[in-house]
Order: sequence, then structure tokens, then C-alpha cells
Amino acid sequence: MILMVSVQNLDEAMEALRGEADIVDVKNLQEALVGSAHPNVVRQVRQAVPEDIHASVTLGVVPNQVGTVAMAAYAAGALNATSVKVGFMETEYDLAVEVLLACREALDGTETKLIGSLFADNHLYGGLDPLLMTRLARDGRCDGFLIDTLTKDGRNLFDFVSEPDLRRMVFEGKDLGMSTALSGHLRIDDLDELARINPDIVGVRGAVCRMGDRGGSVHWEAVKEFKRQLDMRKSGEVDVHARPAAATASNGAPGGEGWVVIDGTGKSCAGIIAALSERVQRGEDSFIEVIIPDVLNTYDVVVWAEKGNHSILTRRRDGSGSTRILIQP
Repeated sequence: MILMVSVQNLDEAMEALRGEADIVDVKNLQEALVGSAHPNVVRQVRQAVPEDIHASVTLGVVPNQVGTVAMAAYAAGALNATSVKVGFMETEYDLAVEVLLACREALDGTETKLIGSLFADNHLYGGLDPLLMTRLARDGRCDGFLIDTLTKDGRNLFDFVSEPDLRRMVFEGKDLGMSTALSGHLRIDDLDELARINPDIVGVRGAVCRMGDRGGSVHWEAVKEFKRQLDMRKSGEVDVHARPAAATASNGAPGGEGWVVIDGTGKSCAGIIAALSERVQRGEDSFIEVIIPDVLNTYDVVVWAEKGNHSILTRRRDGSGSTRILIQP
């Protein structure tokens, strides 16, 4: 999991960076329920943020106008945004797919990723069912998806979609090679649930603003503390699972012909699962050993193995602190 902080201007972006946010996401909270920032603000943030830090753009709740939304996505690409999020509320499913496909075409030739978004509380507004998120992202040829909320009355993501449903959607997204992001009035108290779901990205604003008020300004110390708490769960320092997902076996492991090692260092969870699936499809390996530096991703690999009826033979920590899982397809 990495941390995305929503900002409205350059000053907030600098606060987020000082607090070591992984992604600075530019949006406009004053426009409708959530809307787009002015292009000049996006340009300022993109120019100020180092290239190795993601600077994304949120279009918010988009209108049911294919050309208008595609033009906005094109602008995000022209401004070199890392990604552009296209959110749907009161939109028919087929029209939402059409909008996303038009945005996909508008981004051709750029490095900007297309992120589809639905809101967990859409039913309050007669909107699209958030449980359609993975399907919509797939049909709209998205690089990833975000599930957020629109309600600002104290309720958050987990008040509208259950942990098991979120877990299922996130895993399906990873299985398709997509990035997965969850947001929606999330706070530090939600990190254990989030860690069990293990999205690629956790998005926040209110939790990292002064006095916890999303209408206030982002403060670097709050960002840093949220990031610290998130990292404690990534490292396993805070164990968010009552019981391990699979028993840890001996340190020994067989070697030789038919043995392949997948090094997950530097890979996202989706990348690790994609590499595993590709090796299994070849049908050439008697054993696959995967090296996983991030302890949370081990649970996703275990679920992947269980879904595919693959046997986990051993699970151990090596000298570098990484987890090594030996799988027999």
C-alpha cells in the first residue's frame, strides 16, 4: 500500500511532499460534490513535484458527455499527470464504458494512466452500483480503479461497502493487472481493515488536514504520521491478521530442474500475481518460489494459490526480511 493525499493547491502539495506522501492528487472540493482543479493549478503542482513522485488529477463526478470528458482527460495527459481519475455517479453503465473508452483514446501517446472511479455511496444518489467497479474498469480499458465516497456526514467507505466485498474487488483488479485504490473519509483507525484488503493505494484528505477537517489545509505532520502507521502494517510490525493465512513451514526447500524463482522485489502485488499466473500457464515448472518483500502481499499470493488449487509447500523469512513462498502448481 502507498499513500495518496488529495490537495487543492501548490501549498498543500508541498505539505504532502514534506510528509512523504507517495502520490499528490489534485482536485477541487468546491466544485459540485467533487470536481477538477484549474489546469494552471495542475501545471504548478506537476512542475513542482519531482518526477519520481506521482502527481495525479481527479476529474471528480463527470457529466454524461463523452466528448467533454475525453477533452478533460486529454488535458490531463498534456499536463503530464501521472493518472487521471474519471468518476461516475448518475450514469448508465454502457455510457460510462463509452466515456472511459473515449478517454483511453484521448490518452494515446501519453504516459498518463486512466483510472475509472465509482462511489461507494452511489445508491444515495441513484447512481451506479460500486460493486460493478472491476467490471467497469475492465470494459473501459482502464489501467486501474478507485472506489471513493461522496457523502461527507461522518460516514466512510466501510459504512457503504463491506470489507469482504472490497477485498474481492481489489483482488479481482490485481488479477487483471490493474492498480487498485480505496478512499472515502478514511482515518488511521481504518488501517487494519485496509491492510487486510491490501489495495495498492490508500487515498486520504481529512485525516491529514489540520484538526482532521477536510475543509482545512493539508498538514505535513499529519501526513507523516499516517504514512508511518501505514508502513508499520506493510512491514508486519502491526499484525492485522488474527491468524496467519497459511502455516509457516521449514526453512528447507527442494531445488533442481523444474524450479523457478520469481523475485517480487520492486513489483506491485498485481505484477507478482501476473508473473505467477504466466508461469503456471506455461506448465513447465514443478515448483515456483516467489520472493515477497512486502508482508501484506503474501496474503494475496496465498489467496491466489488457494483459488487456483495450487499447493503452498513452505513459507519462510529470509535473511533480508523478505518472505519466500514455495508453490507447487
